[in-house]
Amino acid sequence: MTTYIKADAFYYPYQVKPSGYLAIEGDRFGDWQESVPENTTIVDWTGYSIAPGLVDTHIHGFAGADVMDNSQESLETMSRALLGAGVTSFLPTGLTASFETLNAICQTTAAFAGQESGARIKGLFFEGPYFTEKYKGAQNPSYMRNPSISELDQWLASSKGLLRKIALAPEREDVEDFINYATDKGVTVALGHSDATFDQAIKAVEAGASVWVHAYNGMRGLNHREPGMVGAVYEMPNTYAELICDGHHVHPSACDMLLHQKGPDHVALITDCMSAGGLKDGDYMLGEFPVIVEKGTARLKSNGALAGSILQLKDAVQHVVDWGLVSKAEAIRMATLIPAISVGLDNECGQIKKGHHADFIVLDKDLNLQATYLGGRKAWEE
Repeated sequence: MTTYIKADAFYYPYQVKPSGYLAIEGDRFGDWQESVPENTTIVDWTGYSIAPGLVDTHIHGFAGADVMDNSQESLETMSRALLGAGVTSFLPTGLTASFETLNAICQTTAAFAGQESGARIKGLFFEGPYFTEKYKGAQNPSYMRNPSISELDQWLASSKGLLRKIALAPEREDVEDFINYATDKGVTVALGHSDATFDQAIKAVEAGASVWVHAYNGMRGLNHREPGMVGAVYEMPNTYAELICDGHHVHPSACDMLLHQKGPDHVALITDCMSAGGLKDGDYMLGEFPVIVEKGTARLKSNGALAGSILQLKDAVQHVVDWGLVSKAEAIRMATLIPAISVGLDNECGQIKKGHHADFIVLDKDLNLQATYLGGRKAWEE
Protein backbone atom coordinates (compact mmCIF):
# COMPACT_ATOMS: atom_id res chain seq x y z
CA MET A 1 0.00 0.00 0.00
CA THR A 2 1.24 3.49 -0.87
CA THR A 3 0.71 6.45 1.45
CA TYR A 4 1.54 10.04 0.54
CA ILE A 5 3.08 12.59 2.90
CA LYS A 6 1.86 16.09 2.07
CA ALA A 7 4.07 18.98 3.24
CA ASP A 8 5.34 22.44 2.27
CA ALA A 9 8.93 21.36 1.62
CA PHE A 10 11.05 18.23 1.40
CA TYR A 11 14.76 18.28 2.19
CA TYR A 12 16.45 16.12 -0.41
CA PRO A 13 20.27 15.80 -0.34
CA TYR A 14 21.11 18.82 -2.50
CA GLN A 15 17.77 20.44 -3.19
CA VAL A 16 14.64 21.41 -1.33
CA LYS A 17 11.59 20.17 -3.20
CA PRO A 18 8.55 22.46 -2.87
CA SER A 19 5.04 21.74 -1.66
CA GLY A 20 3.91 18.35 -2.86
CA TYR A 21 3.59 14.71 -1.93
CA LEU A 22 6.19 12.10 -0.96
CA ALA A 23 5.20 8.51 -1.58
CA ILE A 24 5.76 5.94 1.15
CA GLU A 25 5.68 2.45 -0.32
CA GLY A 26 5.46 0.00 2.53
CA ASP A 27 8.34 1.00 4.79
CA ARG A 28 10.38 2.66 2.02
CA PHE A 29 10.54 6.03 0.33
CA GLY A 30 8.96 6.34 -3.10
CA ASP A 31 9.00 9.39 -5.37
CA TRP A 32 8.06 13.00 -4.71
CA GLN A 33 5.33 14.40 -6.94
CA GLU A 34 3.36 17.61 -7.32
CA SER A 35 -0.06 16.00 -7.13
CA VAL A 36 -1.72 12.66 -6.43
CA PRO A 37 -4.87 10.98 -7.75
CA GLU A 38 -8.12 11.17 -5.82
CA ASN A 39 -8.94 8.53 -3.23
CA THR A 40 -5.32 8.07 -2.16
CA THR A 41 -4.20 7.88 1.44
CA ILE A 42 -2.64 11.20 2.49
CA VAL A 43 -0.89 12.12 5.74
CA ASP A 44 -1.27 15.87 5.84
CA TRP A 45 1.63 17.91 7.25
CA THR A 46 0.67 21.15 5.49
CA GLY A 47 2.60 24.03 7.06
CA TYR A 48 5.57 21.83 7.89
CA SER A 49 8.70 20.43 6.23
CA ILE A 50 9.96 16.87 5.85
CA ALA A 51 13.64 16.03 6.38
CA PRO A 52 15.56 12.75 6.64
CA GLY A 53 15.87 11.25 10.09
CA LEU A 54 19.00 12.55 11.81
CA VAL A 55 22.15 10.40 11.99
CA ASP A 56 24.32 10.59 15.14
CA THR A 57 27.68 8.93 14.54
CA HIS A 58 29.16 9.78 17.96
CA ILE A 59 26.90 9.24 20.98
CA HIS A 60 27.78 7.54 24.27
CA GLY A 61 24.41 7.51 25.99
CA PHE A 62 20.95 9.02 26.37
CA ALA A 63 17.94 8.92 28.69
CA GLY A 64 19.91 7.36 31.54
CA ALA A 65 21.47 4.63 29.41
CA ASP A 66 25.17 4.30 28.54
CA VAL A 67 26.84 2.15 25.90
CA MET A 68 29.39 1.20 28.57
CA ASP A 69 26.55 -0.43 30.55
CA ASN A 70 27.06 -3.27 28.05
CA SER A 71 23.41 -4.24 28.10
CA GLN A 72 20.76 -4.73 25.45
CA GLU A 73 18.35 -2.87 27.73
CA SER A 74 20.52 0.26 27.60
CA LEU A 75 20.81 0.08 23.81
CA GLU A 76 17.01 -0.25 23.55
CA THR A 77 16.50 2.70 25.92
CA MET A 78 18.76 4.85 23.76
CA SER A 79 17.10 3.65 20.57
CA ARG A 80 13.58 4.53 21.75
CA ALA A 81 14.43 7.84 23.40
CA LEU A 82 16.52 9.13 20.49
CA LEU A 83 13.38 9.33 18.35
CA GLY A 84 12.47 12.38 20.45
CA ALA A 85 15.78 13.96 19.42
CA GLY A 86 14.96 13.41 15.74
CA VAL A 87 17.57 10.64 15.45
CA THR A 88 16.64 7.55 13.42
CA SER A 89 20.14 6.08 12.93
CA PHE A 90 23.10 6.06 15.32
CA LEU A 91 26.45 4.55 16.19
CA PRO A 92 26.56 3.55 19.87
CA THR A 93 29.92 4.86 21.02
CA GLY A 94 32.27 3.18 23.48
CA LEU A 95 34.96 4.86 25.57
CA THR A 96 38.57 3.94 26.23
CA ALA A 97 38.51 0.67 28.21
CA SER A 98 40.15 -2.72 28.45
CA PHE A 99 40.20 -5.07 25.48
CA GLU A 100 37.83 -7.42 27.30
CA THR A 101 35.28 -4.72 28.11
CA LEU A 102 35.17 -3.48 24.53
CA ASN A 103 34.98 -7.04 23.23
CA ALA A 104 31.96 -7.68 25.45
CA ILE A 105 30.30 -4.53 24.05
CA CYS A 106 30.92 -5.86 20.54
CA GLN A 107 29.20 -9.13 21.44
CA THR A 108 26.24 -7.49 23.16
CA THR A 109 25.63 -4.99 20.37
CA ALA A 110 25.93 -7.61 17.64
CA ALA A 111 23.42 -9.83 19.43
CA PHE A 112 20.92 -6.96 19.74
CA ALA A 113 21.30 -4.95 16.52
CA GLY A 114 18.21 -5.36 14.37
CA GLN A 115 15.91 -5.90 17.34
CA GLU A 116 15.83 -2.26 18.49
CA SER A 117 12.40 -0.63 18.34
CA GLY A 118 13.50 2.97 17.78
CA ALA A 119 16.49 4.58 16.11
CA ARG A 120 18.43 2.02 14.10
CA ILE A 121 21.85 0.84 15.29
CA LYS A 122 24.04 1.24 12.20
CA GLY A 123 27.35 0.20 13.71
CA LEU A 124 29.69 0.72 16.64
CA PHE A 125 32.17 3.55 17.19
CA PHE A 126 35.07 3.01 19.58
CA GLU A 127 36.34 6.39 20.75
CA GLY A 128 39.61 4.96 21.98
CA PRO A 129 41.52 3.22 23.45
CA TYR A 130 44.45 4.20 21.21
CA PHE A 131 44.83 7.75 22.57
CA THR A 132 47.49 9.72 24.46
CA GLU A 133 47.17 11.05 27.97
CA LYS A 134 47.76 14.78 27.40
CA TYR A 135 44.37 15.18 25.72
CA LYS A 136 42.63 12.31 27.48
CA GLY A 137 39.45 14.30 28.16
CA ALA A 138 36.94 12.32 30.23
CA GLN A 139 38.64 9.01 29.45
CA ASN A 140 40.79 6.71 31.60
CA PRO A 141 44.48 6.99 30.63
CA SER A 142 45.34 3.70 32.32
CA TYR A 143 43.73 1.88 29.36
CA MET A 144 45.40 3.98 26.66
CA ARG A 145 47.80 2.03 24.49
CA ASN A 146 49.22 1.56 21.01
CA PRO A 147 46.97 0.31 18.21
CA SER A 148 46.69 -3.47 17.88
CA ILE A 149 45.62 -5.24 14.70
CA SER A 150 44.96 -8.44 16.65
CA GLU A 151 42.57 -6.55 18.97
CA LEU A 152 40.80 -5.04 15.99
CA ASP A 153 40.42 -8.44 14.36
CA GLN A 154 38.80 -9.86 17.48
CA TRP A 155 36.46 -6.86 17.86
CA LEU A 156 35.39 -7.19 14.23
CA ALA A 157 34.70 -10.89 14.75
CA SER A 158 32.84 -10.34 18.02
CA SER A 159 30.77 -7.50 16.56
CA LYS A 160 30.03 -9.50 13.38
CA GLY A 161 31.48 -6.61 11.39
CA LEU A 162 29.42 -4.01 13.24
CA LEU A 163 32.49 -2.04 14.39
CA ARG A 164 32.35 0.68 11.78
CA LYS A 165 34.58 3.44 13.17
CA ILE A 166 37.54 3.61 15.55
CA ALA A 167 39.53 6.59 16.80
CA LEU A 168 43.23 6.92 17.59
CA ALA A 169 45.99 9.44 18.19
CA PRO A 170 48.39 9.79 15.23
CA GLU A 171 51.49 9.93 17.43
CA ARG A 172 50.99 6.36 18.67
CA GLU A 173 53.32 3.60 17.40
CA ASP A 174 52.65 1.73 14.13
CA VAL A 175 49.67 3.97 13.40
CA GLU A 176 50.03 3.96 9.62
CA ASP A 177 50.07 0.14 9.38
CA PHE A 178 47.01 -0.03 11.63
CA ILE A 179 45.12 2.58 9.60
CA ASN A 180 45.92 0.77 6.35
CA TYR A 181 44.67 -2.50 7.81
CA ALA A 182 41.53 -1.03 9.39
CA THR A 183 40.44 0.85 6.29
CA ASP A 184 41.03 -2.27 4.16
CA LYS A 185 38.57 -4.00 6.50
CA GLY A 186 36.00 -1.26 5.93
CA VAL A 187 36.51 0.47 9.28
CA THR A 188 36.55 4.29 9.23
CA VAL A 189 39.53 5.64 11.19
CA ALA A 190 39.07 8.88 13.11
CA LEU A 191 41.77 11.01 14.72
CA GLY A 192 41.50 12.70 18.10
CA HIS A 193 42.42 12.95 21.79
CA SER A 194 45.88 13.67 20.51
CA ASP A 195 48.95 15.91 20.87
CA ALA A 196 50.04 15.03 17.34
CA THR A 197 52.00 17.51 15.27
CA PHE A 198 50.70 18.76 11.96
CA ASP A 199 53.00 16.35 10.09
CA GLN A 200 51.96 13.34 12.19
CA ALA A 201 48.31 14.11 11.56
CA ILE A 202 48.90 14.52 7.82
CA LYS A 203 50.67 11.13 7.63
CA ALA A 204 47.72 9.48 9.37
CA VAL A 205 45.34 10.98 6.81
CA GLU A 206 47.59 9.90 3.96
CA ALA A 207 47.44 6.37 5.39
CA GLY A 208 43.64 6.46 5.19
CA ALA A 209 42.21 8.21 8.28
CA SER A 210 39.30 10.40 7.24
CA VAL A 211 37.43 11.76 10.29
CA TRP A 212 38.42 14.22 13.03
CA VAL A 213 36.96 13.43 16.45
CA HIS A 214 35.00 16.45 17.77
CA ALA A 215 37.13 19.09 16.00
CA TYR A 216 39.00 21.49 18.33
CA ASN A 217 38.23 19.43 21.43
CA GLY A 218 40.90 17.03 22.68
CA MET A 219 43.57 17.95 20.17
CA ARG A 220 46.71 20.08 19.79
CA GLY A 221 45.64 23.57 18.80
CA LEU A 222 46.67 25.83 15.95
CA ASN A 223 49.98 27.69 16.21
CA HIS A 224 51.58 29.69 13.43
CA ARG A 225 54.85 27.72 13.70
CA GLU A 226 53.30 24.31 14.44
CA PRO A 227 49.80 24.10 12.93
CA GLY A 228 49.05 21.01 15.00
CA MET A 229 45.96 18.84 14.74
CA VAL A 230 43.63 21.79 14.25
CA GLY A 231 45.79 22.99 11.37
CA ALA A 232 45.54 19.55 9.78
CA VAL A 233 41.75 19.58 10.22
CA TYR A 234 41.67 22.86 8.31
CA GLU A 235 44.11 21.81 5.62
CA MET A 236 43.24 18.24 4.65
CA PRO A 237 40.55 18.08 1.97
CA ASN A 238 38.13 15.17 1.70
CA THR A 239 38.17 14.58 5.44
CA TYR A 240 35.22 15.01 7.75
CA ALA A 241 35.25 17.03 10.95
CA GLU A 242 32.86 16.08 13.73
CA LEU A 243 31.54 19.19 15.47
CA ILE A 244 29.70 19.59 18.79
CA CYS A 245 27.44 22.63 18.45
CA ASP A 246 26.08 23.03 21.95
CA GLY A 247 27.59 26.50 22.49
CA HIS A 248 29.88 25.15 25.23
CA HIS A 249 32.38 22.88 23.50
CA VAL A 250 33.17 25.23 20.62
CA HIS A 251 32.59 28.98 20.31
CA PRO A 252 30.21 29.78 17.43
CA SER A 253 32.95 31.85 15.76
CA ALA A 254 35.29 28.85 15.85
CA CYS A 255 32.50 26.78 14.28
CA ASP A 256 32.27 29.45 11.59
CA MET A 257 36.02 29.27 10.94
CA LEU A 258 35.84 25.50 10.57
CA LEU A 259 32.93 25.78 8.15
CA HIS A 260 34.83 28.33 6.08
CA GLN A 261 37.86 26.04 5.93
CA LYS A 262 36.10 22.75 5.18
CA GLY A 263 32.66 23.73 3.90
CA PRO A 264 29.42 22.36 5.35
CA ASP A 265 29.71 19.22 3.20
CA HIS A 266 32.73 18.12 5.24
CA VAL A 267 31.43 18.95 8.73
CA ALA A 268 29.29 16.36 10.53
CA LEU A 269 27.20 17.49 13.46
CA ILE A 270 27.49 15.05 16.35
CA THR A 271 26.42 15.19 19.99
CA ASP A 272 29.05 13.26 22.00
CA CYS A 273 26.05 12.92 24.32
CA MET A 274 26.34 11.02 27.60
CA SER A 275 23.67 9.22 29.62
CA ALA A 276 22.19 12.42 31.10
CA GLY A 277 20.99 13.56 27.67
CA GLY A 278 17.24 14.19 27.79
CA LEU A 279 17.19 14.14 31.61
CA LYS A 280 17.21 16.75 34.38
CA ASP A 281 20.32 18.25 35.98
CA GLY A 282 22.10 16.23 38.64
CA ASP A 283 24.77 13.61 39.31
CA TYR A 284 25.57 11.03 36.64
CA MET A 285 28.36 8.74 35.45
CA LEU A 286 30.27 8.79 32.18
CA GLY A 287 31.85 5.36 32.02
CA GLU A 288 33.82 5.15 35.26
CA PHE A 289 33.75 8.88 36.06
CA PRO A 290 31.30 10.87 38.25
CA VAL A 291 29.81 13.80 36.37
CA ILE A 292 27.71 16.81 37.36
CA VAL A 293 25.14 18.06 34.86
CA GLU A 294 24.08 21.69 35.20
CA LYS A 295 23.77 24.86 33.12
CA GLY A 296 23.68 22.92 29.87
CA THR A 297 26.97 21.04 30.39
CA ALA A 298 28.24 17.73 31.74
CA ARG A 299 31.51 18.14 33.66
CA LEU A 300 33.81 15.82 35.57
CA LYS A 301 33.39 16.25 39.31
CA SER A 302 37.14 15.78 39.76
CA ASN A 303 38.36 18.77 37.74
CA GLY A 304 35.41 20.46 36.02
CA ALA A 305 36.46 19.34 32.53
CA LEU A 306 33.74 18.84 29.96
CA ALA A 307 32.61 15.21 29.95
CA GLY A 308 30.75 14.62 26.75
CA SER A 309 27.59 16.67 26.32
CA ILE A 310 23.86 16.58 26.92
CA LEU A 311 23.21 17.92 23.43
CA GLN A 312 20.39 16.59 21.28
CA LEU A 313 21.10 16.50 17.56
CA LYS A 314 17.89 18.35 16.68
CA ASP A 315 19.14 21.25 18.80
CA ALA A 316 22.55 21.29 17.11
CA VAL A 317 20.75 21.75 13.79
CA GLN A 318 18.86 24.72 15.18
CA HIS A 319 21.99 26.23 16.73
CA VAL A 320 24.05 26.44 13.54
CA VAL A 321 21.13 28.16 11.81
CA ASP A 322 20.41 30.49 14.73
CA TRP A 323 24.11 31.40 14.89
CA GLY A 324 23.91 32.48 11.24
CA LEU A 325 26.50 29.95 10.06
CA VAL A 326 24.60 27.94 7.44
CA SER A 327 21.24 27.67 5.72
CA LYS A 328 18.50 25.37 7.00
CA ALA A 329 19.20 22.94 4.17
CA GLU A 330 22.92 22.88 4.96
CA ALA A 331 22.26 22.40 8.68
CA ILE A 332 19.97 19.45 8.01
CA ARG A 333 22.51 17.92 5.62
CA MET A 334 25.24 18.30 8.27
CA ALA A 335 23.17 16.12 10.63
CA THR A 336 21.97 13.57 8.07
CA LEU A 337 23.82 12.91 4.82
CA ILE A 338 27.27 14.19 5.85
CA PRO A 339 27.65 12.02 8.97
CA ALA A 340 26.28 9.09 6.96
CA ILE A 341 28.85 9.67 4.20
CA SER A 342 31.63 10.05 6.78
CA VAL A 343 31.19 6.43 7.87
CA GLY A 344 30.02 4.93 4.56
CA LEU A 345 26.34 4.71 5.44
CA ASP A 346 24.88 7.03 2.79
CA ASN A 347 23.44 4.07 0.87
CA GLU A 348 21.42 3.14 3.95
CA CYS A 349 20.38 6.33 5.72
CA GLY A 350 20.77 10.10 5.90
CA GLN A 351 18.73 11.05 2.85
CA ILE A 352 15.29 10.91 1.32
CA LYS A 353 15.87 8.52 -1.56
CA LYS A 354 13.63 6.03 -3.28
CA GLY A 355 14.16 2.58 -1.85
CA HIS A 356 15.67 3.76 1.45
CA HIS A 357 13.88 3.10 4.74
CA ALA A 358 11.25 5.83 5.16
CA ASP A 359 12.88 7.29 8.27
CA PHE A 360 12.09 11.00 8.43
CA ILE A 361 11.24 13.91 10.67
CA VAL A 362 8.67 16.69 10.54
CA LEU A 363 9.88 20.24 11.28
CA ASP A 364 8.15 23.58 11.68
CA LYS A 365 9.48 26.79 10.12
CA ASP A 366 11.90 27.29 13.05
CA LEU A 367 13.20 23.70 12.77
CA ASN A 368 11.38 22.58 15.89
CA LEU A 369 10.79 18.82 15.81
CA GLN A 370 7.13 17.88 15.50
CA ALA A 371 7.26 14.16 14.73
CA THR A 372 9.62 11.30 13.90
CA TYR A 373 8.73 8.51 11.50
CA LEU A 374 10.44 5.14 11.29
CA GLY A 375 9.81 2.95 8.28
CA GLY A 376 6.95 5.21 7.24
CA ARG A 377 5.15 4.94 10.59
CA LYS A 378 4.90 7.69 13.16
CA ALA A 379 7.12 6.64 16.06
CA TRP A 380 7.20 9.88 18.10
CA GLU A 381 5.18 13.09 18.21
CA GLU A 382 5.61 16.35 20.12
